[in-house]
Amino acid sequence: MAGPDSELAAQLQPEVPHAARIWNYWMGGSDNFPSDRMAGDAVVEVYPEIAVMARQSRRFLVRAVRFLAAEAGVRQFLDIGTGLPTMQNTHEVAQRVAPESRIVYVDNDPMVLVHARALLSGATSEGATTYVPADYHDPEGILVEAAETLDFAKPVAVMFMGVMGYEPDLDVVRSIVRRTMAATASGSHLVFWDGTNTSPAVVSGAKRLVESGGVPYILRSPAQLAGCFDGLTMVEPGLVPITSWRPDDGDTETVDAYGGVARKP
Repeated sequence: MAGPDSELAAQLQPEVPHAARIWNYWMGGSDNFPSDRMAGDAVVEVYPEIAVMARQSRRFLVRAVRFLAAEAGVRQFLDIGTGLPTMQNTHEVAQRVAPESRIVYVDNDPMVLVHARALLSGATSEGATTYVPADYHDPEGILVEAAETLDFAKPVAVMFMGVMGYEPDLDVVRSIVRRTMAATASGSHLVFWDGTNTSPAVVSGAKRLVESGGVPYILRSPAQLAGCFDGLTMVEPGLVPITSWRPDDGDTETVDAYGGVARKP
């Protein structure tokens, strides 16, 4: 009798390029198919920096989560649109600092859910790590499910890491962020980054992705992304290229992606 993992696996459609698998390929992962690598290579031809962006996005995640756990004292993380697990995932970074940290991952991708069980096996026994199968367009549903693991009367770090470009309407993006943060306590944080239209090359890369069969990704200006932080207090250095957000020594690469961390008053 087929189990839930085999049912999910049947939905993978390896012949169709998939955003999470393409990103996994750019990050150097192995959870991708020839169709994903072909689409990924097509983008690299016109925008070689995309692989740098993929690697640097994970470094930004590591630095942001490390800051939240070590300096801001956050012990709860809601990672929405997490994508395929690779290395130094949110729970690994947070629980390395504070083993009691509780993490909820959210994604609606069948391949991500197939990998969820293996990811959860690496969590600490002191904390908690769970997956919620849901779409970020339903923040209220996500919050109900996440409340089984997280205590929303206490601060939570809400994370949207390079996923909002799949929603073409900026007003919808801001509504999703606003509704999610509205349910969190004072002292909660928003961690947000996304690709930006800050060079002709990245715009060409986005067009090539669509031409190769990938899902369109909307690149926005830093000023447009800044609106997602309305009502929150930005943590220094503010909304900046992700490589400039509290960089570690030796991080000098530049990418067309802006991110920041902000605190709910």
